[in-house]
Amino acid sequence: MLKVESSKQWINKLSQVNDWVLLGLWMVFGGILRFTNLDAKPPWTDEFATMVFSLGNDFRSVPLNQVISLDTLLQPLRVSGDVGIGNVVSLLLQEDNHPPLYFVLVHLWVHLWQNVGEYVDVGVMRSLPVLLGVLSIPGVYFLGKIAFRSRLIGQISASLMAVSPFGIFLAQEARHYTLSILFVIASLICLILTIRHLYQQSIIPLWLVFSWILVNSLGLSVHYFFVLTLIGEIITLAVLIYVKYKNNFSQLSKRNIIRILAAILGTSATGLVWMLLAISHGYGNNMITWIHPLSHILYAISPPLQLLAVWIPMISLLPVESDSIPIVILSGLILLLFFIWLIPYSIRGLKKGLQLNQFRLSLLILMTFIGGVIALFLIITYGVGVDLTRAARYSFTYFPAVIVLVGTSLGIFWHEIKQENEQLQAKETINPLILLSKIYDQLNCNGKLAFYAVWFMGFLGAVTVMINLGYQKYYRPEQLISVIKENSSQPVLIATTHKSLVQVGEMMGIGLELKKAVGNGRQETEGIVKQNNQNELENLSFLFIHQTIDNDPQSTIKLQETVNNLSKPLDVWTVNFNAEIELNNCTLDTTNYPYIDGYGYKRYICN
Repeated sequence: MLKVESSKQWINKLSQVNDWVLLGLWMVFGGILRFTNLDAKPPWTDEFATMVFSLGNDFRSVPLNQVISLDTLLQPLRVSGDVGIGNVVSLLLQEDNHPPLYFVLVHLWVHLWQNVGEYVDVGVMRSLPVLLGVLSIPGVYFLGKIAFRSRLIGQISASLMAVSPFGIFLAQEARHYTLSILFVIASLICLILTIRHLYQQSIIPLWLVFSWILVNSLGLSVHYFFVLTLIGEIITLAVLIYVKYKNNFSQLSKRNIIRILAAILGTSATGLVWMLLAISHGYGNNMITWIHPLSHILYAISPPLQLLAVWIPMISLLPVESDSIPIVILSGLILLLFFIWLIPYSIRGLKKGLQLNQFRLSLLILMTFIGGVIALFLIITYGVGVDLTRAARYSFTYFPAVIVLVGTSLGIFWHEIKQENEQLQAKETINPLILLSKIYDQLNCNGKLAFYAVWFMGFLGAVTVMINLGYQKYYRPEQLISVIKENSSQPVLIATTHKSLVQVGEMMGIGLELKKAVGNGRQETEGIVKQNNQNELENLSFLFIHQTIDNDPQSTIKLQETVNNLSKPLDVWTVNFNAEIELNNCTLDTTNYPYIDGYGYKRYICN
């Protein structure tokens, strides 16, 4: 008997070791996907805001209404040893619309890896969210394992997070969303444990209450929209407490009521502090006005479609942003067929899970939570008039719950192997519909095969994001630089109108790509033509014309005066110029230049 018990203990220990090894493999694999081509994509305005503010620098150091050089434009991206954490926090509260915790971490991270005095490296900036994104893989493992008391569901959830296109998209941006996701995961674990105590009618431990308050407070210190996660949790608590105790609320322990209220009040205290700071500083000087909805008929139907466009890449994505129309059509068709199978399959798994005592409560928690947060998105969009669905990244507020929910539906059928339908005759397989039906039958009959199919589609989505054929950046400055380089053989002035740091970020994207192009040019030794191209790229300047209202005629006058005072010949490229353009002795280039994301541009040849 003793030998049998020892053997069981040894097997259990071996199983746990294998569990950690497998989790480690998911982390390594997820890390490779996230680190690949990390600095290949150009940063966009939000990433520039992270870079500048975390360095303790200010966009206002870029002069307005005067011609500036490339070095002056990129001055806010220089790393200085004289700037401390206090400068970062103070500047952020005045100029941006986010809490300071993540920016402080980035400030420390950059000084850990980069020498002082150089331009900040995009790869260094993005490496921190990548590492935090890798940590979300064991995070959802523990969320799934704790919620359903199943290492299998934990492992499936971790594997899906490792290849999630949406997760990789967030991780490869120099932003704070992957850190927020970690706090969403931790807060959900606290929610599940709390409701489990309520349903078991046991006392909620004080350590859990204080942990929940700490996690929620830190989450609010990273992103204000973490409050959507918290409200979703409050909705979930209220609904499930009502379901459990609706017939007799007297059974609900007063001590548990007090501890739940303590968790809510403790979290609210932190939220109140940030709210007062945000309101007193104008919440980023109206920097979120871009998410206000457009006043046309599509507004009524676009928010649900935009949410759907977020849910799909959480699991899979194909090259729907390719330049090739046939590839786009084929990718869309494959995704459609895949989700036509996956959605009913997942629903069937969730229905079966709701019938099992081991899964029922945790499924109700996650489903109620996700439904609550999505309802908040729609209420704010339609009721308040602020369309949160336009920004896919805001779905970080419930993203881990979706991954675990899909992982649970796959885990429930993991051991299921059903008898297949009648064998189809060989001549019948010529029909594509019959082939498709046979594939669906095989996926529905074999739980492991279904998981492999979902994971493989996730992997294809991860590669799609990695090679920039999905979740492409909003701005493509490298394309604009290529157009300028190919068409301008004389000095260049890039002019734009300025309202906020957004326009500075747009030009900084061009500036960094220009630096990269010049650096590559200096490494070329194959001919004089390439050296000449290098010199042309270096002879380039910028102009920000500040305006307070759209189409301000003063902007037209200021551009004209500035160009008149510059030596000729000169190429003037107006980029996102929000005013009329009238230039003396300049001819508009009527060449049909290609469309470039994020940059509306025209070329004027001045002689």
